[in-house]
Amino acid sequence: MNAEHQAGDLEGVLLHHIGKIAEILFFLIGAMVIVELVDLHRGFSVITNRIRTTNKRKLLWLISIIAFFLSSVLDNLTTTIVMISLLRKLVNDRSERIWFVSFVVIAANAGGAWSPIGDVTTTMLWIGKKITTEGLMTDVFIPSILCLCVPLFIASFLPVFKGNLQLGQGDTDSDEHRQQLLSSKTMLIMGIGGLIFVPVFKQLFHLPPYMGMMISLGAVWMTSEFIHPGDKFYEERKHLYTARYALSRIEMSSILFFLGILLAVAALESAVASVHPDGHPVGILMSMAEHLQKAIPNTDIVVIILGVLSAIIDNVPLVAAVMGMYPMDIHPIDDKLWQLIAFTAGTGGSMLIIGSAAGVAAMGMERIDFIWYMKNIAWLALLGFLAGSFAFLALYPVLHG
Repeated sequence: MNAEHQAGDLEGVLLHHIGKIAEILFFLIGAMVIVELVDLHRGFSVITNRIRTTNKRKLLWLISIIAFFLSSVLDNLTTTIVMISLLRKLVNDRSERIWFVSFVVIAANAGGAWSPIGDVTTTMLWIGKKITTEGLMTDVFIPSILCLCVPLFIASFLPVFKGNLQLGQGDTDSDEHRQQLLSSKTMLIMGIGGLIFVPVFKQLFHLPPYMGMMISLGAVWMTSEFIHPGDKFYEERKHLYTARYALSRIEMSSILFFLGILLAVAALESAVASVHPDGHPVGILMSMAEHLQKAIPNTDIVVIILGVLSAIIDNVPLVAAVMGMYPMDIHPIDDKLWQLIAFTAGTGGSMLIIGSAAGVAAMGMERIDFIWYMKNIAWLALLGFLAGSFAFLALYPVLHG
């Protein structure tokens, strides 16, 4: 009877964790398919084709601001890929272009930190009911702006961003890919509108966010089935613009990575490390939190250190571990801890090129050298990270009385 009772407890724990993980994965898959559908219809060209400036300093600020706000709706990885594709058309010299690309990484990570759908970690905290949309945007928006603007302001005086550049001509295939289709504007509006609808849906109906994402995916999918990308639209090319084809293009390796990481963290959270005198079991992560609290009593310092570590360790397991380490009865929804970890884990990865998905994508696409980034960009990203962190700590008591 005791063995049956233990088996029942184990099954309940498994169902609880797998259910929570499934919410995150369904949400991410829906968002990825929407973004791929917009990209198939060249919707992002509506934004990127409007950039025509040749002034390096203006281009730096313009590219960074677009990446900052675009990543708050898309994820930072997609934003980085879109902006690099644009920069390849605007900046011919690779030695100059990697500077712009590096700031796209900083901007994309900073922009994703203040939106519940802008980064995997903020999405995890949002779905896990650690933060709310309005709470995150209120507390993290200004620190995120400083995290970008401080490096941008300093970089504006660097020699590499002085003077003008000539617009690149590019190759024929790239030019063709940048041309808008008849469906580009419609799909861009539907895609971004669908993503923005998700937090509105949760606020209105108090249902899980993945349900809102599935509704948005259905609307974008239906639009893609009835809209024609061009005047001469042949049946044999129709499959290239369908949701089925978009689903085949998403990174399932990333989904499986998140699944494995979240399951591993769930195991650490559930495995009992010790028992309190009152008989309450303490999980491994909770035990780690207690030891960390004894070693460093100030939780703010702990979270900032974790943010710095996210430049080396992936921010997904870091945030998942923090969610298991600190209980909700001590740190309720929209607590200072959750808002600060959303900021530090999202922006700390900018300090190294390998510290975020956006950085890894940029490294692969532009062959950015690890040492070059550490010498030229890391100190700027660190200054922005520290400025944003101190701004958060200074503003939080003001905003919350």
